[in-house]
Amino acid sequence: RLFAKTNAAELLRKELAKPGYVPRPIALGINTDAYQPIERAHRITRQCLEVLAEAGHPVSLITKSALIVRDLDLLAPMAQQGLVSAMLSVTTLDNRLSSQLEPRAAAPHTRIKTIRVLHDAGVPVGVMVAPIIPMVTDKHLEHILEAAFEAGARAAGYVLLRLPHELKQVWREWLELHVPE
Repeated sequence: RLFAKTNAAELLRKELAKPGYVPRPIALGINTDAYQPIERAHRITRQCLEVLAEAGHPVSLITKSALIVRDLDLLAPMAQQGLVSAMLSVTTLDNRLSSQLEPRAAAPHTRIKTIRVLHDAGVPVGVMVAPIIPMVTDKHLEHILEAAFEAGARAAGYVLLRLPHELKQVWREWLELHVPE
């Protein structure tokens, strides 16, 4: 279930305008993708980027979505000022596995193309291999890094699968369905 904070840009503008505010980089997309499917209609990330661009405020983005290219008209000028960087999260280059793990996310080849588009527009871009799932996606790591580098990624990171207790049963069911061995 997604909740849209439709006044996020307004609140951000107020926060940045407070006396004594000291700009520090803001990261969008850390806990929840900055470009959820509802972003197409709500444009909350877009509105926040407009506020940050006006303020000359640094920002980094992480996403699995190609929708980030919609905002190149903001991101490219911000990149010229050293104010923005982006990371595309890629779990695997296997389309079938990707659709099982991330059914609402862009296909892996689309994410790699998105890295190329961002790079070509002058936006510093990297790849986040996440999550790395032992015995399921770890074998794809080198191929992801190679493809991302060829597309223009110049930074890389990774996150190992983290399973909070509340996901225990969901994860077991997923494994039984998709990777029973």
